[in-house]
Amino acid sequence: MIDLSRRNGRLRRIGHRGAPALAPENTLHGFRAAIAAGVEVVEFDVVGGRRGPLLVGHSEREATEAGSEAPTLDEVLGFFAEEAREIGLHVDLKLRVRLPEVAAALARHGLAHRTVVSSWSPRALRTIGRAEPEVRLGITYPRDRIGVARRPGGQALSSVGLAVLRARTPRRLVGLLRRSGATAVMLHHQLATREAVLAAHTLGAAVVVWTIDERADLARVAAAGVDGVITNDPRLFAD
Repeated sequence: MIDLSRRNGRLRRIGHRGAPALAPENTLHGFRAAIAAGVEVVEFDVVGGRRGPLLVGHSEREATEAGSEAPTLDEVLGFFAEEAREIGLHVDLKLRVRLPEVAAALARHGLAHRTVVSSWSPRALRTIGRAEPEVRLGITYPRDRIGVARRPGGQALSSVGLAVLRARTPRRLVGLLRRSGATAVMLHHQLATREAVLAAHTLGAAVVVWTIDERADLARVAAAGVDGVITNDPRLFAD
């Protein structure tokens, strides 16, 4: 099973949809750019309707509009199986159907043990876990009903609202981890406090934060004790 914990104090480096600061997101070109820039894990989104191939893209509409440029899940998994054998995978589910197909594809390419699958839905994660026990599961929080992820710097919330949400986060993470069977938390960086990280670590779960592109934010979450960081620009980690 993929290891997401810090190693000797070093944060896990994860490319968000590849490396959008360097190349188009959710593409093989972007994944190669992220790997060349030093990431250890590549995150990408999986979408799909009830028919047709599963695609890699942030939304089904986006992937459909991209047409032949949108890679299929099988194409992407083939790339990681053949060309990027030392790199971990972070598969973020943007679909609620055909989940056993996602798990089967990972197993077919021999990638289950190198993969963490994330979703905001405990039910979706349980489905993946039953279908392929070698896959690590990561619960995403929050689902973004309050818009914390849609504006730079968490500006969707007042300072008071953010403080309230931060105070509630440790307890919510405990509940979500127990309901989902997850052993990792994909946490919005604005909610990454020492208390939240401790709550997850107490249950044996790694904490990965999204999405960080500023050094000040990187220093803040590192001090809070998180295990990994998702970024659009892997150059953020340059010494």
